[in-house]
Amino acid sequence: MPMLATITIILVVLCDQLTKLWIIGNFDMFQSREIIPGLFNLTYLTNRGAAFGFLNGDHGSWRHFFFIGVALVAMIMMIFLLRQMQKEGKHFVVSIALIFGGAVGNLIDRLRLGAVVDFLDVYWQGYHWPAFNIADSAITVGVGIFLIAHLVQFRHDNKSEVAPKNSIGKT
Repeated sequence: MPMLATITIILVVLCDQLTKLWIIGNFDMFQSREIIPGLFNLTYLTNRGAAFGFLNGDHGSWRHFFFIGVALVAMIMMIFLLRQMQKEGKHFVVSIALIFGGAVGNLIDRLRLGAVVDFLDVYWQGYHWPAFNIADSAITVGVGIFLIAHLVQFRHDNKSEVAPKNSIGKT
């Protein structure tokens, strides 16, 4: 299982960083290219805040160090969680590795550029989802897999604890 986690983390970080490097090299800031009309653009943006632009305004230099610190603490916690979850199965390992890889990808941006590069722009008519990147996607998918795996495990554990009632009509 450690190999599965390592490969997943490396793939997420490589895909994330390579796509961001391509965007930086081929787009000007705020430049947008329509990919699927009425639904999806590639748009070069940066985010100094957290997910969905939280704390993205001018809040001083403390914000930069705060997000780096939070990312490092979260990554340390995920290492411990990854070790514990190895016995639970590959779904848990992959989910945590996706989250970890996404955190690393965005942390690299913060350390290298002072902001996270976002470029995936999904919209429908007048409604825009906040721009995101491969690292954000990996984190979201990882959280989803983790929650679904926990739900399935919880239902399985509770199903095996409940004995079937076959005593109807028997005395």
